[in-house]
Amino acid sequence: MLSKNLIKYIRSFEQKKRRKAEGLFLAEGPKTVGDLLEVERAHLLVATADWLAANEVNADEVVTASEEELRRASLLQHPQQVLALFPINQTGDDMPRVNEAELALALDGIQDPGNLGTIIRIADWFGIKNIYCSHDTADAYNPKVVQATMGSLARVHIYYIDLRQLLANRPEGMPVYGTLLDGENLYGQRTENRGIIVMGNEGRGLSAELLPLLTHRLLIPPYPAGRRTAESLNVATATAIICAELRRKAAVFQ
Repeated sequence: MLSKNLIKYIRSFEQKKRRKAEGLFLAEGPKTVGDLLEVERAHLLVATADWLAANEVNADEVVTASEEELRRASLLQHPQQVLALFPINQTGDDMPRVNEAELALALDGIQDPGNLGTIIRIADWFGIKNIYCSHDTADAYNPKVVQATMGSLARVHIYYIDLRQLLANRPEGMPVYGTLLDGENLYGQRTENRGIIVMGNEGRGLSAELLPLLTHRLLIPPYPAGRRTAESLNVATATAIICAELRRKAAVFQ
C-alpha cells in the first residue's frame, strides 16, 4: 500500500532539485522500467500485484500498489502498472576520455525534453553509446525525457561537460560533424564511421565558439533543390538522418 507521504515523495521527482538532492530519477511503465532493471538495481519499485507476479524484481524496496494508488503517484496521464526510482549515474566534472574509434553525439543547448529523449533513443538505435551535453542542455533525467527514451537511457551514457573543451581535446584526427545552412551536401561528403556529431539548439543552432572546431560542415539538403520549403528540420529528425547516413556509408564502403 502507498502512503500519502510516499506518493508525495515519488511525485517530487518531477523537480530537478529533488533529483539532484537524492541522486535518483523516476521511470514509469513496463518497457522503460524493464530495460533499466536489466542494467541497474532500483532504489524503490512500486507495482501492481499482477506485474510483480510476472516479472523478476531487482530493487532495494518493493511496494505493491493498486491501480488507483499508482494513478495518484504517477506523473503520466495513463499510468502503466509499474514505476521505479533509479540512481543517476554521476559523471562528475572530469572530462571523459573519448574513444577515437567511436561515433558519439554532442548536444549544444538542446532545450526540448521530447527532442532530447528522442535523440537518446536514436543514439541507442544506431549503436551510439555516449552523448556529451553542454551544461545548458535539458536534464536527461527529467521524467518527460526518460519517458521519451522508451528505455534507451539504460544503454546510453550521458555526460554534462564543456563541449568546447571536449572537442578541442579530442583524439588527433577525430572528425567533428556539424549541421549548418551554409554547409556542404551531406550525401556528397566523405565521412567516417567515427567522430563526434554536434547538434545545436532548436532556435539558434550551434554556438559560435564551436564552429571553428568542426572538421565537416554538413547540410541536409531539401528536395528538390531550390524549392521553397520549411526553414529547418527538427533537431531530432536531423540527428536521425545524419546518424543513418554515416552508418549507411560505413556499411557500404567498409
